Amino acid sequence: MASTVDMIESRNESNGEAHLDEPMPNGLDSPKKSTPETLSQRVLRIVKANLLVILTVAGVIVGVFIGLGVRNVTLTRTQVIYIGFPGEILIRLLKMIIIPLVVCSLVSGAASIDPKALGKLGGLAMLFFLITTLIASSIGVVMAFIISPGSVSVNKPAYLEEDVPAHKEIIDSFLDLIRNIFPSNLVSAAFQSYATSYKLMKKNGTDGIPNITVENVPFGTDQDGMNILGLVVFAIVFGVALRKLGEEGEILIKFFNAFNEATMVLVSWIMWYAPIGIMFLVAGKIVEMDDVASLFTSLGKYIACCLIGHAIHGALVLPGIYFIITRKNPYTFLWGIFTALATAFGTSSSSAALPLMMKCVEEKNGVSKHISRFILPIGATVNMDGAALFQCVAAVFIAQLNNVSLNFIQVITILVTATASSVGAAGIPAGGVLTLAIILEAVGLPTSDISLILAVDWLVDRTCTVLNVEGDAFGAGILQFFVDRDAKRNGAELSEVRLEAAPESSPLISKRSDAQKSGSGEKESSM
Repeated sequence: MASTVDMIESRNESNGEAHLDEPMPNGLDSPKKSTPETLSQRVLRIVKANLLVILTVAGVIVGVFIGLGVRNVTLTRTQVIYIGFPGEILIRLLKMIIIPLVVCSLVSGAASIDPKALGKLGGLAMLFFLITTLIASSIGVVMAFIISPGSVSVNKPAYLEEDVPAHKEIIDSFLDLIRNIFPSNLVSAAFQSYATSYKLMKKNGTDGIPNITVENVPFGTDQDGMNILGLVVFAIVFGVALRKLGEEGEILIKFFNAFNEATMVLVSWIMWYAPIGIMFLVAGKIVEMDDVASLFTSLGKYIACCLIGHAIHGALVLPGIYFIITRKNPYTFLWGIFTALATAFGTSSSSAALPLMMKCVEEKNGVSKHISRFILPIGATVNMDGAALFQCVAAVFIAQLNNVSLNFIQVITILVTATASSVGAAGIPAGGVLTLAIILEAVGLPTSDISLILAVDWLVDRTCTVLNVEGDAFGAGILQFFVDRDAKRNGAELSEVRLEAAPESSPLISKRSDAQKSGSGEKESSM
């Protein structure tokens, strides 16, 4: 009888517990002698893990060669447009996803974070963005004084004179920024923003004195372009309001969470089209260029000044700040977001690169959804390191062209104005050029010379966008480090309790095994 009981118990143990030579539960394999990985298998594994990045790099390189090859063929304007058509589809797909992504991610992010933690996260993010933007502006001014890009004679392109922004008072520019924070219509904010224009009004003299004065009176107009700043502010406040509702707001919070997850699924599909779209965007832009040789001859020092400044800030300053704070390899972090950086270079729009940036930092760099989907939309709106740097270089460049020596007060004015105006720079192609007029007005420089900046903006604006989105990503990574550090400090006791709870000592399992043993004993006794 004893031997029979031992056999039944051993059978129950074999049914309830895993042997060493069988697969462990929860997908964990038992320890086996691992076979050495061959070189071909290792290469194949690396290629599979980084397939999208490799395809994106290949798309940029192939696009350059296609553009250079097609430039030798005489093409009509219509044919050039056809070449860039696949790239246009990519931009349209990304723009289509921006509004639902920004609104839903910010609402769900603000609703899922405690208001105190929300304020702390927002404060840290704004501090990081402000410091990096000031550093970028300083680098731009220093590089412009060292290289002196305006010391050469430059011919102004007449075909770009009409694209120069109209004159606007500095105070009206900042008032427009505040007005756009509070949109009067959320639906129109999706495709229009507020802008001030001017009209001349005559005023007759009083008491019969024939004295007529003319006043330039500002009035509001709606211009094309998404008011992303107003949508961001509304989404954050709305998310906080939903959290205040408690249980009544749970249904709507779940709706926005589900909407956000569905949007990210769409983003993951769009990502696989990105290499093709980027390839044709780069090729089409190279074909569009007119006389590249003369352009680089006259504006080569200005272009070099901007690109070197962007390289210093993007390859040394931002990674250095990330390493000092987190003690992690910043270039591994950069490799994880390479697809988003390539998309930013191809589309020249930080808003268009936002969906891919969220996907990359979450999947490749371990940033939580609450952090990335709350910070990155804010960063895409207010963090413009690349734009601030290029605006400072452009301001000093135009001053040197007009033989205007800038004093210390004017340099400080350029730094402060560039940092402040970059907040209102739209995350769209050539958005920084529009705010450059504010800086020139602040130091009394002619805005007509902006046509020179527009001539090479197709290249400089791309590196600006790459730097902008890189700063957003590093900001999210640094905030994730602070959140993890605080969680370790506050949850040390809780984590110890969780570690002590082993799955083998689960009361359900023990009760089941006891029942099986008692049942087997009853069977044997009956026998």
